[in-house]
Amino acid sequence: MASGMTEFCEQVYPRVLLEMRSTQPFPEMRRVQESWVAGAEKRALRWLAARLPQWIGPDCLTALGLVAQIGAGACYALARWNRYALLGAIACLALNWLGDSLDGTLARVRQQLRPRYGFYVDHMVDSFGALVLMGGLALSGYMHPWIAMGLLVAFLMLSIQSYLATYALGEFRLSFWRFGPTELRILLAVGNLALFWKPRVHFLGEFYKLFDVGGAMGLVGMALMLVYFTLQNTVRLYREERIAR
Repeated sequence: MASGMTEFCEQVYPRVLLEMRSTQPFPEMRRVQESWVAGAEKRALRWLAARLPQWIGPDCLTALGLVAQIGAGACYALARWNRYALLGAIACLALNWLGDSLDGTLARVRQQLRPRYGFYVDHMVDSFGALVLMGGLALSGYMHPWIAMGLLVAFLMLSIQSYLATYALGEFRLSFWRFGPTELRILLAVGNLALFWKPRVHFLGEFYKLFDVGGAMGLVGMALMLVYFTLQNTVRLYREERIAR
C-alpha cells in the first residue's frame, strides 16, 4: 500500500511526495558502541559539547573532521620525503577524532538533531576521508599500495554491511569486536611513533616494512569481521522472516 501511494505521488503529485519525505521520521535504530574506550570517550565528548561556544555547530565539526583526515593523508604522502610529517599526521588524526566524534554529540546536547541529514553526510564524509587517508598511505613509501588498497576496500565493505544492517535490523553498529574508529586512530598514531624510529621489523625470519605487517594484520582482522557479521546478520534475518509452510 505504501509503495503504491509513493508511486502515485511520484507520477501525479511530486510536491506532495517531497513533503511526505521531509516530515517522515527517520527509522528508529539502536546504536551499538561496545569499543574499549566507549565509556570514557562518551563522557569526554559530553563535557566538551557542553563547553563549546554557540558559534561552533555540528556542521563545523563535520567539516573539521574531513579537513583533518585529508590533512592526515597529505602528511603521509609528504612523509615519503620527510619523516617528520608522520608527527603532523598524528595531530591531524587527533583533530579528525574531535570533529568526527563530537558533531553528533553536540547535535544531541543542543537538541539540533537532523537524523537523515546527519546519517548521510557523516558517512559520505567518512568514505571520502578513508579514500584520501589510504591514498596518502599508498604514496608514503611506508606501506605497499596494494595493502593500502585492500584496507580501503575492507573498510568500505564493512561500511556497506553496517549500513545495510541499519536498514534491515534497525541496528547501527559503531564498533566490531570492541574496536571502533577511536581505537583505530590510537593504533595508527602509536604506529606512527614506532615508524618514526623503526620503519622495518623482523618478522618470520625476514625484514618487512612495519606498516606492511600491521596493515596485513588489520586486513585479515577486517575480513574476518566482515564474514562473521555478514553470516550473523543473515542467520538472524532468516530466522526472523521464516516462510510459512
